[in-house]
Amino acid sequence: MRILLVEDEVRLASALKQLLKEHQYAVDVAHDGETGCDLALTDSYDIAILDIMLPKMSGLDILRAMRKAGLQTPVLLLTAKDTVEDRVTGLDAGADDYLVKPFDNKELLARVRALSRRTGQLAGGDAIEAGPFRLDLNTRTVTRHGAPLALTAKEFQLLELFMRNPNKVLSKEVILDRVWGPDADVIGNAVENYVHFLRKKIDEPDLPSYITTVRGVGYMFHPDPAAGRKA
Repeated sequence: MRILLVEDEVRLASALKQLLKEHQYAVDVAHDGETGCDLALTDSYDIAILDIMLPKMSGLDILRAMRKAGLQTPVLLLTAKDTVEDRVTGLDAGADDYLVKPFDNKELLARVRALSRRTGQLAGGDAIEAGPFRLDLNTRTVTRHGAPLALTAKEFQLLELFMRNPNKVLSKEVILDRVWGPDADVIGNAVENYVHFLRKKIDEPDLPSYITTVRGVGYMFHPDPAAGRKA
C-alpha cells in the first residue's frame, strides 16, 4: 500500500516514514505543498497524509486540488490546531480524518488502517485510460486494444506514470523518484533500460513508438502513436 506523506518538519517526516515502512507501507515524502501536490496529482496513492501548515501551498489547498481533479484518495490531515472550526474546514474540504499534533504513533497507525479499509472499498473502479491502453490499478493489469499485456511490476509503475502524464516531458530524475523512490539505490541507466523494456512490450509493428526520447531531458508518452516521433 502506497502512502503520500507531506510534512515540512523534516525530523517528524523522517520518523513517520520509518514508522510506516516498519508496518509494510511504501511511503513517498514531500516537505513543501507544491511538491506534495504535484506528487498527489501525477502518481497513484492509497492514502495521503497531509500537514495543513506547509510552505508554498497548504495541505488544505492540496486536498482541494485532489478533489477537484476527481481523486478520491483517502486523506488524513495533520495539524497543531484543534478548534471545531479547523476540523470543520478540513472535513468540508474533503478530508476523511483529522489528527491533532502531538499524537501517539499507535493512534496514527490505527487511523491509517481504517483509511486503508476504505481504500479497498473504493478501489474497484480505479482505472486509467490513455489511447488504446487501459490500466487497472486494482488488479494491476494492462490491456492494449482490449488485449492483455504482460508487464513486470516496475514496467507497470512506469507505464502508469506515463499514462498519468500524457504528452508531457518527464525527466529521468522525475522518473527515478516516482518509480524507484527518492531513497532507492539504482544504477545510472536503470531508466533507459526499463523504457527500452516497456517499449518492446507496448509498441506496435509499423507504428511510431508510444514513448519518444527528448534528447538530454527525458521521455514523453504519446497516447496517439501517429502523433509521436520514433525515438
